[in-house]
Amino acid sequence: MNLAALRSANFRTYVTGSIFALLAIWMQRVTIGWIAWDMTGSSSFVGLAALVQFSPAIVLSPLFGVWVDRLDVQRAIIVVQGVNFGVMAGFFGFYVMGWLTPVTMIVLTLISGIALAANHPMRMSLSPRLVPRGMVASVVTIVAINFNVARTLGPALGGVLIAWLGVGATLLVQAVLIVPFIFALGRLEVRPSRKEGVSQEPFGKALGLGLLQVWNNAVIWRAMMIGGALATVARGVLEILPPLADGVFQRGPEGLGVLLTATGLGAVCGGFFKAVLPPQSPGSVPILTQVVIVLGLLMVAALGAVSAWPVALGIAAGIAFVTTLSAISMQTAIQMELEDDMRGRVMSLWAVVVAGGASIGAGALGIAADIIGFQETLVFAGLVASAGLGLYLVAIRLRG
Repeated sequence: MNLAALRSANFRTYVTGSIFALLAIWMQRVTIGWIAWDMTGSSSFVGLAALVQFSPAIVLSPLFGVWVDRLDVQRAIIVVQGVNFGVMAGFFGFYVMGWLTPVTMIVLTLISGIALAANHPMRMSLSPRLVPRGMVASVVTIVAINFNVARTLGPALGGVLIAWLGVGATLLVQAVLIVPFIFALGRLEVRPSRKEGVSQEPFGKALGLGLLQVWNNAVIWRAMMIGGALATVARGVLEILPPLADGVFQRGPEGLGVLLTATGLGAVCGGFFKAVLPPQSPGSVPILTQVVIVLGLLMVAALGAVSAWPVALGIAAGIAFVTTLSAISMQTAIQMELEDDMRGRVMSLWAVVVAGGASIGAGALGIAADIIGFQETLVFAGLVASAGLGLYLVAIRLRG
C-alpha cells in the first residue's frame, strides 16, 4: 500500500490530530442542519444554513490561497483551528443559554464557513511539507482516506450523540475534539518554502501567477478539467440523494441514512483502493483513473435506470468510490507539479472547481429533475457526460 508517508513521525502527528478535527467538522454539519430544522421547521432555512456554511469556500478559497503562500502556514492553520474552536464553543454557549436564534445561528454558521474556506488551502499546502518530496503522493492518499473516514463516521456519530445526549452535549463534544489537532499542529516541523519575494508581490499579481500556473501546465489544466466535469455530474448527484431515497424508492429518512452510509463506505473503499495501487508517476493523470471516471459517469445513468433498492445502494456506493479515487489521483497529479510556495494558490483553485462544480451540478440536476423527472435526469446527464468526457480523453491521447 502507498502509505509510505506514515513512516514520518511528523506526518503521523498531523494525521492523528486531524482525524479529531475532521470528525468535529462533519458532526457540526449534521448538528447545524438539525438545529436549523428543530428551530424553524423550515426546509428553506435548513438549505440557507447549508448555503451560508459552504458558499464562502467557493468565493474566498482563492484569496486565502494567496495568503497561505505568503504566510507562515503552520501559525495560520493554528489560528484557523482556534476560530473553529471558538465557533463551536460559541454554538454550545449560545444554545445552553437560550441565545441561539435564527439570526445568531446564521452569523455563527457564516464564521464557521469562512474558517472552512481558509482551512482547505492551508491543509493542502501544509501536509505535503511535512514529509520528503518523494512521499507527496502518499500524503495525498492518506489525507483523503482520513477525510473520507471522518465523512462516514462524523454525521453518524453526530446523529447518535444528538439522540442519546442532546444537542448541547453534542456541541460541547465538537469543541473538545478540535483541541487535540491544535496541540498536534504546534508540534509539527514544516519544510520551508521558496521565498523569491512572494510575500512582497502585490496581491493581484500573486493570484494571477496561481492562475497562470494552472493555465500553462498541461497536467494541472487537464486534472482541473476532468475533476470539474466529474464533480458537476457525479458529485452533484451525491448532493441530491433525498429525492432518490424518498421520492423514487419511498424509503423515508431511514432510507436516506442507509444511502448516505453506502456512499460513505464507497468513498472509504475508493481511498484504500488508491492506496494499494502502485505509486503514481508525475507528469500525467493515470490511464486507470481516466477509465474509472468514464465508468463512474455511466453509473450515474445506471442509477437513474434501476428500480431495485439494493442495486441502487450498490451503484451509489460505486459513484462515491469513483469520485474519491479520482479526486485523490487528480490532487496527486497537481501536487506533484507544484513548488511549495504555489500550493496554496493552486489547490485553492482546485477547491473552487470541485466545490463549485458540485454546487452547480446539484442545482442544475435538481431543476432538471423537477422538469423532466429525477430518474430521467440522471440517465440523460450520465450518458451525455460520459460520452463528452470520453471523447475529450481520447482527443488528449491522440494528440500525445
